[in-house]
Amino acid sequence: MTLLWQRLDLPGVFDVHTHFLPPRVMAKVRAQFDSAGPLIGRPWPIHYRADDEALVGTLRELGVRRFTALPYAHRAGMAEWLNDWAAGFADRVPEALVSATLYPEPGVGDYVAARVAGGLDVVKVHVQVGGFDVREPVLDDAWGVLAEAGTPVVVHAGSGPVATAHTGPAPVAELLDRHPRLRLVVAHAGAPEYADFLALAERHERVCLDTTMAFTDFFERIGSAYPAALLPRLHDLGLAGKVLLGSDFPNIPYPYEHQLEALERLGLGDDWLRAVLWRNAVAIWGEPPAASE
Repeated sequence: MTLLWQRLDLPGVFDVHTHFLPPRVMAKVRAQFDSAGPLIGRPWPIHYRADDEALVGTLRELGVRRFTALPYAHRAGMAEWLNDWAAGFADRVPEALVSATLYPEPGVGDYVAARVAGGLDVVKVHVQVGGFDVREPVLDDAWGVLAEAGTPVVVHAGSGPVATAHTGPAPVAELLDRHPRLRLVVAHAGAPEYADFLALAERHERVCLDTTMAFTDFFERIGSAYPAALLPRLHDLGLAGKVLLGSDFPNIPYPYEHQLEALERLGLGDDWLRAVLWRNAVAIWGEPPAASE
C-alpha cells in the first residue's frame, strides 16, 4: 500500500505533536482516557498501547521521520523532572526533538533559560491539564526567554475536549500582546475556537496551528467539526508555512493513518499537503537525521 507521503514524493512526515512520557505518568494519562475522566468527558479508546521502544518502531514504520515527547506538568515541582526525562528520551531516540515543559512556579524563568541554553527544541504547555493562566506574572520571564530564542511552544489552549477556567483564545491573545515574538504552535488547530485561533495565526508572524485530531471522524462526532468556511484561510495559512502536522500519537482512538487521510480529504491540494506534512516543520527545525535502518 502506498502511503500518502510516498504519493507526495516526500521523505516522510514531520509530526510536531506526539507524546512520550515517563512510564508511571503515561499510565496515569491512559487511565484518564480509559475512565473518560473529567478532562476527557467521553469514551476514548486508545489505539496504541506499548512501551516506548515499540511505539517509536511504529512511528518509524509509518514514515514519521521527526517527532516530539511533549511532557506537561500539572503541579509545582514536576516540570524539571519531566524535562530531565524528555532530554534523556531525545538522547536515546535520534528522531526525537528535545522537548520540555514549564509551570507557573518560582524559578521557572531560570530553568527555562537553562534548557534553552542547553539546546531545547520545543516546549509543551497544556493549559487545560495544568490548570493555570498563561498570563500569570511568574511566567513572564520564561515567556521572554522563549520569545527571544524563538523556541516553539506547543500550547493546548483551546476549550476542547472540556473547557476549563483558563482555556480559550482570550488569554493567549493577551499573552501575544505582551510577547508578540513568541513562536506559538496552537494545538488541535485551537479546537473548538477554530476561527479565533486562526485569526491569531494570521495576525502574528510566529504563531502557527497544528492539525492534531482536527478534521478526523472522531472530532466530527464529538462536535468539534472544522467550519468549512474557514478552509480557504487555512489553505493560505498552510502555504504561508503556518500549519504543521500533529497527531497526538499514541493516545488516539483510531489508526495514525486516519489523521493523514483526514487532511487529504479536505481537498486543499498536494502543495498544501507537502507543506503541512513536511516542509513547514523543516523550515522551523531543520532537516531530520537520516532515517533509521
